[in-house]
Amino acid sequence: MPTYALAQLTALACNPAQMVDLAARTGYDQAGVRLLPVAPGAVAYNLMDDPALLRETLARMDDTGVKIFDLELIRIGEGFDVERYLPFFEVGARLGAQAVLVAGDDPDHARMVDHYAALCDAMQPYGLSADLEFMPWTAVRDLDTALHIVNAADRPNGGILVDALHFDRSNSRIEQLADIPAHWLHYAQICDGPAQRPTTNEGLIKAARSERLLPGEGAIDLKRLWQALPQDLPVSVEIPHDVRVAQMGVEAWARAALVAAKGQVEYL
Repeated sequence: MPTYALAQLTALACNPAQMVDLAARTGYDQAGVRLLPVAPGAVAYNLMDDPALLRETLARMDDTGVKIFDLELIRIGEGFDVERYLPFFEVGARLGAQAVLVAGDDPDHARMVDHYAALCDAMQPYGLSADLEFMPWTAVRDLDTALHIVNAADRPNGGILVDALHFDRSNSRIEQLADIPAHWLHYAQICDGPAQRPTTNEGLIKAARSERLLPGEGAIDLKRLWQALPQDLPVSVEIPHDVRVAQMGVEAWARAALVAAKGQVEYL
């Protein structure tokens, strides 16, 4: 059976210590934390500059047994400088994290390969994998592009993150998953979405960050997708929905998300 991690985006208002407590109360094995924002001014919890919150998070991990699995996020743009992320890696090692979500924003793919390889090299001593997530509004638009970059970099801790929503919206194909070497797959993110896809980048971003559906509620063929992935692959439950979280409360939403995720992954 896979392990399940509560993704930060599912409960974005919770700081890392609260994420650990929430994951423990709602039945998750692990949690993910967002240390750097997706965009300037966006929500993130900079444990690199908050030693008190870092200590509290470590204490809650000890008390509950819930581990931190993944860290968010590092963006590779044209001016990428890996040195500025060393404190991020150090905190990740203290948390015992295993994976880092990486986004690619550089349209020059040759330069992105070089920067991605440098990132992998810098992360390796900290026991972290660099999991490149393809998203249709970024420079890594689909699975083919992610495969090219990770293959060209050829690093032992390189990886590809398959997010169910982005997989569906990028017109990637189930058959392509067989092209991903097993050692590049460290975890996958589950959610669902409606059959009608947004037609603009703005619409895609809004749906991804605040309007995802519980697994089984939408039109993504999650069971077929998970049949094509390793059976024991860790699952990150990433299902933000601003309206429904406000209505239900974050704890009820996190619990419902886990139940729905298991219903798709474990009953294939």
